[in-house]
Amino acid sequence: MVCPNPVAFTVFGHDIYWYGILISLAVVIAVVMVYMQAKKKGIDPDSMLDYALLTIPVAIVFARIYYVVFEWEQYADNPISALYIWNGGIAIYGSIIGGVIATLIFSKWKKISFWTLADLVAPGLVLGQAIGRWGNFFNQEAYGPLVTEASKQFFPYAVYIERFGEWHMATFFYESVACLAIFIFLLIYRAKAKKAPDGNLFLWYWVLYGIERFFVEGLREDSLWMFKGGIPIGNLIFFPSGLRVSQVLSLVMVIAFAIVLLVRFIKRRKAAQAQPAQLDPELVLVDETQAQPAQESGDETEEAAPTEEQSETTEEEPKEK
Repeated sequence: MVCPNPVAFTVFGHDIYWYGILISLAVVIAVVMVYMQAKKKGIDPDSMLDYALLTIPVAIVFARIYYVVFEWEQYADNPISALYIWNGGIAIYGSIIGGVIATLIFSKWKKISFWTLADLVAPGLVLGQAIGRWGNFFNQEAYGPLVTEASKQFFPYAVYIERFGEWHMATFFYESVACLAIFIFLLIYRAKAKKAPDGNLFLWYWVLYGIERFFVEGLREDSLWMFKGGIPIGNLIFFPSGLRVSQVLSLVMVIAFAIVLLVRFIKRRKAAQAQPAQLDPELVLVDETQAQPAQESGDETEEAAPTEEQSETTEEEPKEK
């Protein structure tokens, strides 16, 4: 297999990497999708450009902080090197957390619902992740266990890591495909569930992405560890193969946001059941039709029966003559 060159081209002696190009492309696509969807929601689309100018830098900073915190050993001897982001080292979960914080700030600033903004962002975000993962292909990172069986040494099941001279599972590709599937699901959900409350789209993104990330991250060999020897509880050891940082965060997010979705569903169902049943218009029409002859008959009866005054007048008229 021909190993990809991480450098796309050089400008004035500076290398431009495929990873940066793909991440930039992902960001542009996400911003365009938010801009277009804002029009449909009746939100000033130009304000979404302000939103992007706030969110993107905050997301990058948090992506770096997240990585440095869990890889502090690399920077402990020279802390200033933590600022050298051009040397690599960012984490997608950090960028998402930063994006959420920026969205909270922007929603308060512009007085737009946080959940509305989150729904606007979710599809573009996960599509951007699907695109951005291909940057790992060019950097030869985000790979899985060693593949020694010759019949499985082919892309996309595995990827050749040149510096090791070995084939490893192409976990970056697995995640890219999974993110694309989540993107398609979110588009279908948005089109079909038009009456769903604001925020449901974003919650579904978290649940589905968390499930996917938990399993794919468990295959990776170059991610950040949290419980490398498993979690000992009494005489038992849970997850004996260990848990990575992103797996723990994914598990927490899946449980938390799945509960929120479930609570929302239960509340909506109870509210629907509490509403009084509406009468069938056809039954109402039948009842009115049946009641009408009786009413007309009663009117005729009243007209036929002379009143007491009319009787007196009839009796008096002959005397005046």
